[in-house]
Amino acid sequence: IEIDAEARIGTLWLDRPPLNIVSYRAREQICAIIEEFDRDDDVGVVVIRGKGGVFTSGGDVKAFPDIPPNGMSDLAYNIAAPERCSKPVIAAIEKYCFGVGFELALACDFRLATVDSLVALPESAIGQMPGSGGGVRVVRMIGLTRAKDMIMLAKRIAAPEAKDWGLVTEVAEDGDALGALVEDYAGKLNALAPLSLASLKRVLNATYDTSLKVAMELEGQAYEKLRGTEDYMEGINAFAEKRKADYKGK
Repeated sequence: IEIDAEARIGTLWLDRPPLNIVSYRAREQICAIIEEFDRDDDVGVVVIRGKGGVFTSGGDVKAFPDIPPNGMSDLAYNIAAPERCSKPVIAAIEKYCFGVGFELALACDFRLATVDSLVALPESAIGQMPGSGGGVRVVRMIGLTRAKDMIMLAKRIAAPEAKDWGLVTEVAEDGDALGALVEDYAGKLNALAPLSLASLKRVLNATYDTSLKVAMELEGQAYEKLRGTEDYMEGINAFAEKRKADYKGK
């Protein structure tokens, strides 16, 4: 865990050499860390990244048989922690982003990747299927035809193609460029009103699960609520005075 209070970035590093495999226990730990970042006033943007130039090759497959039969039906809840977080969450992807690692990235708001990165949900290759929300999210992002082709055949998708499909937000040339891209995104997000971003994230995420009528009602209610915030008035005043807004999250 790394917190840069000045830049207002909280980074969760996946650090289990050589490929940062995510253990069963780590899923709960990842959830707990993201929830703590959400409560930390020094953190405006959350970043998830892997050490050693690798995001993660996925879950600890060899240990799966040792997990109790009734212990894996709720995996999607822990891995969905980035989606529930009220703050923007960025997945900084390098080299491999497979299995649960890709499911974790899919729950983030932004997926920034190096050009040589590969993303995949390869569970069908070992007689299983995605179990932490990945298959559902991919279908909603890229459609059923591409999702079946990708997931049922356990295909590895290169970052540039993943960007074209809408699975990746932006592509950087290498790890250094990725770091700079993450800082750029985080800086731009931290310059915006926190309450506005939190409301916007909640409304946009809800569009997957609600009818058009309900989604528009939620958007309208959130819009109306934001009108009473100090940040909204600061935004109006800054616009009128042609200066940079100074948001306080109030």
